[in-house]
Amino acid sequence: MTTTHLPLAYRDEQFLDSDAARPLRILAEYLQPLDAFECERVHDTIVFFGSARTQPDGPFGRYYAEARELARLVTEWSQGIPSAAQRFLVCSGGGGGIMEAANLGAADAGGRSIGLNISLPYEQRPNPYITPGLGFEFHYFFMRKLWFAHLARAIVVFPGGFGTLDELFEILTLCQTRKLERPIVTLLYGPSYWHEIVNFAALVRHGMIGEEDLGLLDFVDTPAEALARLRAALGNEGATTAPSFARSRTCESSGQP
Repeated sequence: MTTTHLPLAYRDEQFLDSDAARPLRILAEYLQPLDAFECERVHDTIVFFGSARTQPDGPFGRYYAEARELARLVTEWSQGIPSAAQRFLVCSGGGGGIMEAANLGAADAGGRSIGLNISLPYEQRPNPYITPGLGFEFHYFFMRKLWFAHLARAIVVFPGGFGTLDELFEILTLCQTRKLERPIVTLLYGPSYWHEIVNFAALVRHGMIGEEDLGLLDFVDTPAEALARLRAALGNEGATTAPSFARSRTCESSGQP
């Protein structure tokens, strides 16, 4: 009589792809980045949001160029902060457009950057400028957004569509409701775009948010202005503030101390 044994559960691809194993897949999208960030000594980030459709030679090419320049400036500033590990790494959604520009700008400065990519049928493909070992592919939007929020000390939101608005309001809601232990600096890049797309003043006028909630965000229109706001808000944290989430540990696989 022949007995058929099931494979070990954690090696059973059919089981891991099943509905029953969905909690394991969700947990994996938490643990894999956590392990990598600890190994790579990633403590906190400045996140760039914006449209994947923004191309350098398109009608909004200005924003691509300026996102690239700001990411370069942020990375150069980050590299100059005395710390046991590099602080305020540039992080993007890992795709094209503004996301690509952010990763490219960090590479221009010779620095590392993170890409949190999402698997989509059409638009989203990882850009080639993400630092090896710091590019991640997510299936679940909510796990990807968790990692945006977990490490962010600031976000810079360039013009974008539904996805960008979703990411912006996710962070604003977390800050407004004080679900985070620390504030996240929120800069909206390109005031002419944002004032047309979102009428924040009307939200106050209709009583849907408090006037003090407008203090959760600020508008900037040049890379130099954005960098100045970031340095003013975060500059005293570089050498003195403990890491916001990921802890340093020995990473034997990479040989890092």
